Amino acid sequence: MPYPEQICAPMRADLTSAGFSELKTPEQVDQTISQSKGSLLLVINSVCGCAAGTARPGVKLSLQKSEKHPDTLVTVFAGQDLEATNQARKYTLPYPPSSPSIALFKDGKLVHFVERHHIEGRSAEMIAENLATAYDEFC
Repeated sequence: MPYPEQICAPMRADLTSAGFSELKTPEQVDQTISQSKGSLLLVINSVCGCAAGTARPGVKLSLQKSEKHPDTLVTVFAGQDLEATNQARKYTLPYPPSSPSIALFKDGKLVHFVERHHIEGRSAEMIAENLATAYDEFC
């Protein structure tokens, strides 16, 4: 059963207000990721504390810190957009499902992935630095 929208709305807005588009259906996920040209950043958002404490702030900080940026910013919400999240996770294989997590794609191919265990216990600045390094290489 999905989380109630009233709980997730502020967490969705945290990323959409930073320029992320939400992918809410498997079809949107397939169309967006498989047909992407250039770089695409996918955030698998969630309600957990590490998403609010470091993942979302780290992603937003990475976009401020780096001179290079992904061409496209998208997000799915684990625990709410269940089918879209399951479809997005097919593109992050061989990594096991985790949320939050952050994936960088180049021309539809996964090139960098930050799993939940690389988010927990790390500061937003550390996550931003990790992503900025990936942007420099792939964007």
